[in-house]
Amino acid sequence: MPETTIPASTPTQTAPPRSAPWGRALTVFAWLSFLSETIIIGTGGAVRLTGSGLGCSDWPLCTPDSLVPILEVQGIHGIIEFGNRLMTGVVGIIALAVVLLVLHLFSGKRGLVTALWYAAGGIVAAVAAFGIAAPLHFPASPIALGVLLIAVIAAAVRSIRTTPSRRDLVLLAWLVLIGVVAQALVGGITVLTGLNPFIVGFHYTSSLLLVCITAAFLVRLKTDGGPRERAVPAWFAAVTHVTGLALAVTIVFGVLTTGSGPHSGDADVLRHGFDATVLAHVHSWPGYILATLVLFLTVAAWVLRLEPRRWLLVLVLAILVQVGVGVWQAREGLPPLLVGIHMVLASLSAAAYTVVVLHLKRRVPAEA
Repeated sequence: MPETTIPASTPTQTAPPRSAPWGRALTVFAWLSFLSETIIIGTGGAVRLTGSGLGCSDWPLCTPDSLVPILEVQGIHGIIEFGNRLMTGVVGIIALAVVLLVLHLFSGKRGLVTALWYAAGGIVAAVAAFGIAAPLHFPASPIALGVLLIAVIAAAVRSIRTTPSRRDLVLLAWLVLIGVVAQALVGGITVLTGLNPFIVGFHYTSSLLLVCITAAFLVRLKTDGGPRERAVPAWFAAVTHVTGLALAVTIVFGVLTTGSGPHSGDADVLRHGFDATVLAHVHSWPGYILATLVLFLTVAAWVLRLEPRRWLLVLVLAILVQVGVGVWQAREGLPPLLVGIHMVLASLSAAAYTVVVLHLKRRVPAEA
């Protein structure tokens, strides 16, 4: 995941004062955002691996007549699916808190109030869209959520353009909130399409990207803003980005492999027709290439004493455990618990790789 830095309109960019109450609060909520995005991958995996994908048969209600599951009707599957939906709300509240804290620290009262006005306008517009679409028998809930998503994107664009400093943190915070709203929409489409495996795979991949973005936010939160320069040799940076490509290919084939396996999320859901046995072997090839590249980068980083060396050790550990779990689950016939661990580890490996990439550059030293 390559780093993107948007320069601020003022020459002085600093990290938030973590000793101050608002700075400490932002740090706490940033960590909560990372943890919650990781946890929701686990709860989403539990929905799929326990066959609870249609435990709530409707969306946004659990059933056409009830917001919550009815134990006598849906049983434990309804509770598992509804629990994952509640987790989406928790993730959204935390993401919103991070946005508001970032705006309070770096955009001031005016930027914060403007964002709140956009939020109020988006909610009103979403309610109006629902009220218009429902009598016409259009999919009212997806339309309303789509309108809300547009409002959030508009608020993000304005905030990023008007914030005088640390636009990188503002961008990352808004991306998470936009992603959460979009994920709610995709989750609804997943249910309404009867757990289409491609949409399920996209839903998981998007969640993994949000874990990476929250990890990037934590890294940037600890550093000053401003111009950055490469802190490693050009060949090292190039190999690191090739490693990222290997990681992405490994994850994509992993998603396809899981989508072709026995864990469809519901017993009546059809898979997308690929041979899971063949895909499991194809999935392992870029995985072994990835492990080799990461080992090479780690050795080179420690020999040359490069900045990312400690995080490369974390990435090595994550990938080695991931490979071990992958081989184990394949030999044991894909037990649900191991598949779930494999899914969460993939997100943590991607997050560790994101942190490595962000350490390829350092702040340009200030002129004396």
